[in-house]
Amino acid sequence: MNDRMSRFGLVLLVVLNTSAGADPGEPAKPPPAPRPKHINAETEAAIEKGLEFLVSTQGREGAWRNRTGYGTYPVAMSALGGLALLMNGSTPTQGKYAANVDRVTDFLLSCATDTGLIALRAEDGNRPMYGHGFSMLFLGEVYGMTEDVDRQQRIHNTLKRAVALTAQAQSDLGGWIYQPDGGTDEGSVTITQLQGLRACRNGGISVPKSVIDKALDYLKISFRSDGGIAYRARNPGPSRPPITAAAICCWFNAGDYDNPMAKKALRYCRSTIGPGEKNIGHYFYAHLYYAQALYLAGDAEAWDEYFPKIRDILLSKQNEDGSWMGDGVGKPYGTALALIILQLPYNRIPIMQR
Repeated sequence: MNDRMSRFGLVLLVVLNTSAGADPGEPAKPPPAPRPKHINAETEAAIEKGLEFLVSTQGREGAWRNRTGYGTYPVAMSALGGLALLMNGSTPTQGKYAANVDRVTDFLLSCATDTGLIALRAEDGNRPMYGHGFSMLFLGEVYGMTEDVDRQQRIHNTLKRAVALTAQAQSDLGGWIYQPDGGTDEGSVTITQLQGLRACRNGGISVPKSVIDKALDYLKISFRSDGGIAYRARNPGPSRPPITAAAICCWFNAGDYDNPMAKKALRYCRSTIGPGEKNIGHYFYAHLYYAQALYLAGDAEAWDEYFPKIRDILLSKQNEDGSWMGDGVGKPYGTALALIILQLPYNRIPIMQR
């Protein structure tokens, strides 16, 4: 009787598993990983659609190019697109978009010049330092993910020369301008270089401490009494909310969470940028950095207030093809920035981790 009951129980278990779609000859699949806080099914679908747009528009050589009057800027667009893929958990060898990460890595390495500048002069126009800084950021993150020793050495050599170029191009006040030989400075390029240098240092590339210290001093002399950061330290005008948000990220990336200027700047950004659609200019750029600043700050209440609102705004702005048109600059730009913001809660790449 016991044997009959045991056989009956085994048959029943097989029937139940089969009816549920399980293959009795295969091990049970692990349950899906829980979603991070504030990431719902709709957000996951929007992220997936955005990523599919990116990979479908990536060129054979691994690059993305804008198609608007602002210019194509393939180096900057490719570094930003690559960051969006890294934040989805892919590396050059692992993950759903490994082949795409691999191709954009090769493209950026191919753009490295003998001077150390990472640029395509024919297409980067008169502002190659943006692409150079974003490339240091992307390659600095990829460097630690690369498994091939020869390729890792190539990335190391490229970043070593890139850091040297950035150090040489630093102005007397500690900032940078659009061209490596410009001899002057402004806030947005300075922040791009500073975050790129930080990613290189985090990856183990030698970066002179004096260069970073001098750049942080540039932010200090650009600081205004209202808590904002001016566009230029040499001729400071009114505070600029987008550049202020980016400066906070630089302080936090440097581990300076208790900096009084950073705290005051964060209060300034909460009043000027906020989670809504205020007329601040460069909306996607502003929220790229403001989202990072709030996430890195570790203030759960502020993040819980902000992220669901920016999430829903971005989802409402997504085009049918999965793209975002960011700040009129172009779809590769807008899509990459929106995806970086939406994927912050996954906490996957070091430069954007708490």
